[in-house]
Amino acid sequence: MIIRSAEFVISAVQPSQYPDTDLPEIAFAGRSNVGKSSMINLLVNRKNLVKTSSTPGKTRLINFFDINGQLMFVDLPGYGYAKVSRKEQKTWGPMVERYLSSRKTLRGLMLLMDLRREPREDEFLMMQWCAHYDIPWKMVLTKADKFKKTAADRRRHEIARAVGIGADEMILFSTLQKMGRDPALETIARMTGILEE
Repeated sequence: MIIRSAEFVISAVQPSQYPDTDLPEIAFAGRSNVGKSSMINLLVNRKNLVKTSSTPGKTRLINFFDINGQLMFVDLPGYGYAKVSRKEQKTWGPMVERYLSSRKTLRGLMLLMDLRREPREDEFLMMQWCAHYDIPWKMVLTKADKFKKTAADRRRHEIARAVGIGADEMILFSTLQKMGRDPALETIARMTGILEE
């Protein structure tokens, strides 16, 4: 799959603000500062399509991006960051679940997790939502450059056992090393039914 164009469309909180389109959508979810914005930027080969920040919790809205006029990437708010207000934390869960439950054009979800961390309640909740709403998902283990290759693979197997899926069903990803871009794009092409070029 070759990405030739990528444009920001809109930020939304509720369904009435979602773009009115039939394009298939791929959502990106994960803890705050896990690297969702960086992953999207790498996938589209743009440095600043999605604004990145070293401050966790920066993405607080659902952001839609038009890719090639063929599909949408949807950057969901990060979860699990304590330094935003409790009121904001409480709005994120319902905002994300409302999107997952109501968006008919959603074709799949990329669930990002930091390879250095253990899966927590939020990751399991996201997997449960995907199962409940029948959304195909793929786990992407970010920051793989923090490990040597054998150590990264060992961590992948440990996380796979913890979440109950096969290690080969996960993508090791590193923005710095540009690792995992092709497998991620192949997964997106399969989920959306867009033929790879």
